[in-house]
Amino acid sequence: MRGKLIYTGKPAKSFKFRHIKYDKTSYKATITINREKVLNCLNLTTITELSAAFKDASWDDEIAVIVLTGAGKRAFSTGADLEEQQEFFVGNPKDYYKWMYEFIQLHEIMRNCGKPIIARLNGIVVGGGNELNMSCDLAIAADHIYIRQVGAARGSVAAAGATQFLPVLVGDRRAREILFLCEEIPAMKALEWGLVNQVVPYNELDKAVDIMAEKLFNKLPECLRYTKQQLNFWRDLSWHTTIGHAREWLSIHNLSYEVREGINAFNEKRSVNYRKVRKRK
Repeated sequence: MRGKLIYTGKPAKSFKFRHIKYDKTSYKATITINREKVLNCLNLTTITELSAAFKDASWDDEIAVIVLTGAGKRAFSTGADLEEQQEFFVGNPKDYYKWMYEFIQLHEIMRNCGKPIIARLNGIVVGGGNELNMSCDLAIAADHIYIRQVGAARGSVAAAGATQFLPVLVGDRRAREILFLCEEIPAMKALEWGLVNQVVPYNELDKAVDIMAEKLFNKLPECLRYTKQQLNFWRDLSWHTTIGHAREWLSIHNLSYEVREGINAFNEKRSVNYRKVRKRK
């Protein structure tokens, strides 16, 4: 007689999440970053809640497909919450090191959850938000969105996924263009470059996600799981040979003037004074 399952999913409503919405309908789990007023940026609580939801969906044998999206129409996610970064982490390497651990763990859970994840790109996809997009297996974008990396313009390095995964997704030259220039990539250009799988009008986004989810449901789950594992090879190789070093460097870099100027400028709604930064060297 088989014993009671220890590792199993819980009802979605049993979680008392503050910054995400979590829903399970039939074979699909939908995780929504629910911070619309701040463009679904990621503070520490949001990151830990996302990890908990992905872990639960991974354990739930009724769930075949996971969808990650953002609340509203303006943003999928704009990455790290820079107000939180300014208050708690700038000039504080010890605590940034802890924050970075949680962000790393979120990516690990997503990549190793054993189930396909669809990114439902409902709005702009910026910085760490694009790193979440790239940790999903597939992406469907609304046609009004753009994708952008901003680290080199804001005092950081996109080393929690973008520097590792972009060369695999779009090729070396395009990856350098995205990461060096920090320019907006409109939805159709993102499709051409391989950053997303489909682009549809916003009012057709849910239908497109449902169609893709059903296609994934109608595949053999163990075969799909191992296919995902095998496809992770190049990502795992680049990730695990760089992410520990990146965590250390980014933590120490939080002491630098570049970080202070970049984050202060964002929060003060002004341009970064790049000339002044260069004169300090």
